[in-house]
Amino acid sequence: MTTAVSSTKLRNAFSYCVKQVRSNDYENYLCALHLPAGPRAAAFALRAFNIETAQAGDMKETNLAMMRLAWWRDAVDGLYKKKTLEHPVVQALGAVISENRLSKHWFTRLLEARMTDLDSTSPLSIAEVERYAEDTASSLLYLTLEASGVRNTSADHAASHIGKTAGMGLLLRASPYHGARRRSYIPLETAAKYGLAQEEMYRGQNLEALANAVHEVASVANSHLDKARSLASTVPAPAIPVLLPAVPAGVLLQTLERVNFNVFDPKLVRGVCGISPLWMHLKLKWHAYKETY
Repeated sequence: MTTAVSSTKLRNAFSYCVKQVRSNDYENYLCALHLPAGPRAAAFALRAFNIETAQAGDMKETNLAMMRLAWWRDAVDGLYKKKTLEHPVVQALGAVISENRLSKHWFTRLLEARMTDLDSTSPLSIAEVERYAEDTASSLLYLTLEASGVRNTSADHAASHIGKTAGMGLLLRASPYHGARRRSYIPLETAAKYGLAQEEMYRGQNLEALANAVHEVASVANSHLDKARSLASTVPAPAIPVLLPAVPAGVLLQTLERVNFNVFDPKLVRGVCGISPLWMHLKLKWHAYKETY
C-alpha cells in the first residue's frame, strides 16, 4: 500500500470516528473539540470505540453480543501485535495506540466490564454501579490523559471521580431504554429501601419511590463530581481539557434535580443533557477559557 493511499485511509478512519461520536455521544463530541489536535483525534477514536462496544452490548441476543465484544477484544489484542483489521475504528485506534503507547490495561478493563454486564441482572449495590462506571467511563478518561501526555496522580484521581459521575448519570438517563429491555441500573438494595419493585423500575411506576432511589444514586454521583472539582488546583493544565466531560455530567445531574429525579421525564433527553446544544457549547467554552471543569 502506498503512503498516499495509507494516509487517505487513515483520514477516512478518523472522519468515521468523528461522525460516530457526533451522532451518538454529542456531549463528548463538544468536549473533544476543546482538546489540542493530537489528543482530539485520539479522543474521537476512543469515544468511537466506546460507542461500538456499548452498541454491541445492546444487542438483543446475549450470545451475539458476547461474540461481538470478543471480536473487539481480539481486535485490540491484534493492535498491540501490530495487526490491524479492516474496520475504521480499529484503524484509527491502531494509529493512536502506536503514537501514544496507550496502556492496553484500560481497553481490557472496559471490554471485560461490558462482557460481565451482559450476564448480570440489576446491580445489588451502589458500589457495583460505581465500579461499572469506573471500568468504562473512567477508563476512557485515563486513556485520553495518556494520549495528552499526562501522567499525573491528581489528574488520574480527578478522572476517576468524573468518570464515575458521568457513567452513573448516563445509566440513570438511559433508564427508559434499559427498562424496555427489562434491565435497570438502580441497585436492588436501594430499590428495596424505598419499596420499589423491579417491574416498577422497568415501567417507570411508583414514581415517588423511584425518585427517592434515583436521588440516592444521583447524590453519590454528585459527590464524585465535588471530589473531582476539589482536586482542580492540583491538576496540571494539559489535563484540564481532558476533564471537561465533568461539565455535561454536572448539567445532567442538575436536570435530574429539575425533573424531581423522574428518569422517565422526557425533559431529561431533550437537547444535550436537558439543555440546548448552544447553551452546552457556551458552557464548555467558558470552562475551557477559565481552565476549569
